[in-house]
Amino acid sequence: MSGVGATAAAQLLVRASGDIPVDTPRVPAREAARHELSKPMYHENDPNLLQRALDHLWEWIGDLLSFASGAAPGGPAGLAVLALIVLALAAALRWRLGTPQRSLRPPDALFENGPRSAAEHRTAAESHAAADRWNQALQERMRAIVRSLEERALLDPRPGRTADEAASEAGRPLPAHAARLRAAARQFDDVTYGGRTAGQQAYLTVLALDLELETTKPQLTGTLQGAAE
Repeated sequence: MSGVGATAAAQLLVRASGDIPVDTPRVPAREAARHELSKPMYHENDPNLLQRALDHLWEWIGDLLSFASGAAPGGPAGLAVLALIVLALAAALRWRLGTPQRSLRPPDALFENGPRSAAEHRTAAESHAAADRWNQALQERMRAIVRSLEERALLDPRPGRTADEAASEAGRPLPAHAARLRAAARQFDDVTYGGRTAGQQAYLTVLALDLELETTKPQLTGTLQGAAE
């Protein structure tokens, strides 16, 4: 209770007329004092809700550290040593794993790594196929198809393009192969994101499409016609 509050309570408990004290019953006096101290004038300097919450937080942290220092071997010094060990382990783990890098590539983008040529993707596909890794072989063959179309200026190179987007865009200059391009894109998505397993026949289907597209002349209109000229 503050000095002002104590004085007010004392004045309510005992009121004097001259030098003669007047006794006040205990319960009414307590209620009168509580009513008097509830007035805003006695709480102008009280901490606000945020300050009280912070005070409770720091008090809780202090109690926690006191408990930890008492439980740790060696008291506060032992707690400091344990904290240094934890920090050292965290630094070593960060150094071992490297700094996490945020990727700007959409989660369903067709190309995972940096730019590679169609020939490089075809070589990778053949290597996977020779080892019966049909999932990876199909993925690399689909990437080879899209990269080849970009190299032939039938598709604009665009980072983050999905297999479905590439198939839809490639179907315009290659309408005779539009349905097979969409089917190959679905197979790519099923293997890459759907958890399905591709077999040899699925890979051979995409391989045949790649070989046909290499010798197919597109229907050039508009922008594509201007680029070709």
